[in-house]
Amino acid sequence: MSATQSNNLPLWVQDRDKVIAEGTDTQWRYQTPPDYSRSKENLANESTRNHLEGTLEAIVENLVRTFEMEVSFKTNPQQWLSIVNDKFRVSNNGGLEYTAADLAAQGTYNLFMADSEHYKASEESFESSAKVFHTTFPQGFPWEVLEVFSGPPNVTFKWRHWGHFKGAYKDYAPTGETLEIIGMSVARVTDDLKIVSLEHYFDNNLFLEKLTDGGKQSNSENQGSACPFSSWFKKFHKS
Repeated sequence: MSATQSNNLPLWVQDRDKVIAEGTDTQWRYQTPPDYSRSKENLANESTRNHLEGTLEAIVENLVRTFEMEVSFKTNPQQWLSIVNDKFRVSNNGGLEYTAADLAAQGTYNLFMADSEHYKASEESFESSAKVFHTTFPQGFPWEVLEVFSGPPNVTFKWRHWGHFKGAYKDYAPTGETLEIIGMSVARVTDDLKIVSLEHYFDNNLFLEKLTDGGKQSNSENQGSACPFSSWFKKFHKS
């Protein structure tokens, strides 16, 4: 597909800011639309790929970013444009399949990380889990497509998630390290490029272990670091 065809593509595989702008009646989780300006700065400065508009790589990247935005900020799954709502299922590392309603209620962090030594999904809500990770990565947690191996209807692709560990992870001290997750996904899509199913494969245990490398903070350090993030989160839209 050539770049000149991009303007004829469905809205949900164009830039996610276009999707947000079209959502005049959207039920936003935090009452107002998310602001991705800081995310765009991070992507411009730190992405390892620069996919040409209209290429398969750019289309897949836009689709997944739109999906992530809708899961994070649209409370009503019926308003998610990126999926076939009544058929949609998502799984992680061959585990349980979840519906759009599951994602809207619990969030991706809770469903994909579950209970482990370093993260207790059963003790977190959608909002609390989002706060944990946005506190941990105050400069954002960008995502990019590295490579696409097959096109529709079964799209297989490799991706990269990264962030700068500059905020405390629960009561663990930040290390300042740039942490990244490399994963693979398979998206089954319709002819008009809506997601029917999504399978993710990545090592979340390695990621969580790195979040505890800095060791436990003292009570005074916890108190000192919590204040600015709590006030910042109240006005948070998106990084």
